Amino acid sequence: MKRYIKNNISKLAPLVVVAALFSSCSKDFLEPDPLSFYEPGTTFSTESGLQATLAIADRALRGNYIHYNFASNSVPIGTEYVFSDMAKYGKTDASTTAADYANIIIPTGSFTTSTNDGIYLGYYWDEGYNGIKYANTVLTYIDQVQNLSEEVKNKYIGQAYFHRAYRYLNLVYQFGDVPLITKILSVPKQNYYSTKKDAIIEMITADMEKAVEWVPEQSKLNYLGLVNKGACRQLLIKCYLASGRFKDAEDQADILINQSGYSLMQNNFGTFDPGGNPTTWPITRNVIWDLHRPQNKAITANKEAIMIMPNAGAQSFLGFASMRIFGPFWNSGNITTPDGKKGAERYALNNSNYNAKYDYTRAFGRGIATISASYYSQVPMWVVNGVEDKQDLRHNSTVGNWVNMEDIKYSAPSSTFFDQNFRMKEGNTLLVKDSIRDYFDFPLYKIYLHDVVNEANPNATDFQGASTGSVAHMYLYRLAETYLLRAEARFYQGNVSGATQDVNFIRARAGASQMYSAVTIGDICAERGRELYLEEWRNVELTRISHCLAMSGKPDEWGNTYSLSNWDKQAGTDNAGGSYWYQRIVHYTLYNKYPNGIVVPNGTKKYTMDKRNVYWPIPNSAITANIKGQLSQNFGYDGYDANVKVWDKWQDAVADEDKIE
Repeated sequence: MKRYIKNNISKLAPLVVVAALFSSCSKDFLEPDPLSFYEPGTTFSTESGLQATLAIADRALRGNYIHYNFASNSVPIGTEYVFSDMAKYGKTDASTTAADYANIIIPTGSFTTSTNDGIYLGYYWDEGYNGIKYANTVLTYIDQVQNLSEEVKNKYIGQAYFHRAYRYLNLVYQFGDVPLITKILSVPKQNYYSTKKDAIIEMITADMEKAVEWVPEQSKLNYLGLVNKGACRQLLIKCYLASGRFKDAEDQADILINQSGYSLMQNNFGTFDPGGNPTTWPITRNVIWDLHRPQNKAITANKEAIMIMPNAGAQSFLGFASMRIFGPFWNSGNITTPDGKKGAERYALNNSNYNAKYDYTRAFGRGIATISASYYSQVPMWVVNGVEDKQDLRHNSTVGNWVNMEDIKYSAPSSTFFDQNFRMKEGNTLLVKDSIRDYFDFPLYKIYLHDVVNEANPNATDFQGASTGSVAHMYLYRLAETYLLRAEARFYQGNVSGATQDVNFIRARAGASQMYSAVTIGDICAERGRELYLEEWRNVELTRISHCLAMSGKPDEWGNTYSLSNWDKQAGTDNAGGSYWYQRIVHYTLYNKYPNGIVVPNGTKKYTMDKRNVYWPIPNSAITANIKGQLSQNFGYDGYDANVKVWDKWQDAVADEDKIE
């Protein structure tokens, strides 16, 4: 097995100054690093300095998913899902439930500058520009490193291009037009202007074309988790799609699928993990379960993994409370038996009431549903040809991959309904007072992680996910997504049969019973949701697809077409118009459906989304720090002005970087 990048870092980071330089993620991106703290000409004059910087950039990729500390209530990737068709904020007991987005997402609001128990808008801005800074550090100083061969130099440049392009592609689909920064300056600059997203996409596409040429295949790299050629090609495909170069995207996908040594895993492989408690919830071994066991993601037998984000070991491990954050609050007192008893309890192993048959704590974890699945992601997303495909291994409770709430048994011995299945109602009596937080079906195979700390504690009743000592490797890219990207590229070109073939290939691997005869863009998005839950940045991808639809002129599943002139420049909460992202929101979620709010045990909560929320507002803190220039604010938010100067060409933005006022 290859070594993980964590081992690489320990060897390459004797440069304490480098660690200090990149330790903070709270600074405004416009604030220059204090140059008196380090001597860049010395720090980055060696190859090990470049390697250490890239290693930090590699590690930072995980922070976009699970943050740098063990966050017990939420994680960044959850924000990408509540701003999508697949989830909503579920922690209804919070004093101010973060769900009334049409009204609370404002440039000066705290939701752009802090996590607020679930919303990471400002975090994504900061981390995006931190990643860009890491890449720009390599690109700025690499010419000062002596004795590098052209091949090695180009490898580092290509890897830096990847990190910069990855961050910018996400930023332009979260925040729209943003400042383009391509170098580390020796003096502070406070006169930036925004650059149009299309211009930024043009630049990073050209960069990624070079990266694909220069960066080696994974087999020629010493560590897993380093940027490799396959990852560069996957990102180039996305850049081509974002550029409207659909044939180029298809051609690159062809190479990655047919000529790069990757293949979908079709059979069981690696180590079989039976789950948290096979007595309570048995797992019948299957390829989907094996594919998503963390220990199997990083082995050479896994031919589907294009790039992983290693996450194990004492030095670099990040805890991930996946079961707590994304699982339902199944043992809530708001779930009762028909005779009024609490539906399920959590007992420690050494408790006299412990019964292994009802040990859902270890089987599912103790969910609190900070991120609650939308109804669409539970049922309609799985309907193909009018059939809810429960044979599909990704939606299959028989093998144990998927959990329906009705599969859980009442475990209160004092109840006459003991050992009967959970139910929402008994006659006309509602047995679940808060279905948003407490009662939704979920893909166990995606959120189950061993909580080794609690597994070793006989007193434990709060299993959350990957804790210290756990293995929690993650996929950044895998080949299944490549097929779905190619399906998109083919769809935009009018090749519906080719797109259908790609989607069905993914469905066949999952053992689905239903196949498509002709896919819509909605079917492709649904398949992405089935296959890539918690892997894709769902909000970013739906916004990118909205842009692609507008460029292609192709209709969505409802027959709507979109204009490049206004798909992202509309506001309001009515059902008409907006972007494709917004149409999926209003068709598939509860947002805007209950104008007076939804009554839950802790009060009335509003769930709203505005057409303008297709982009998040540029943080006011970034605007006010840029005192000698002016960043453009997004349409519909306070401060928007169509007359503000914006760079139309990335070359002009780059030329302006050296102009300090």
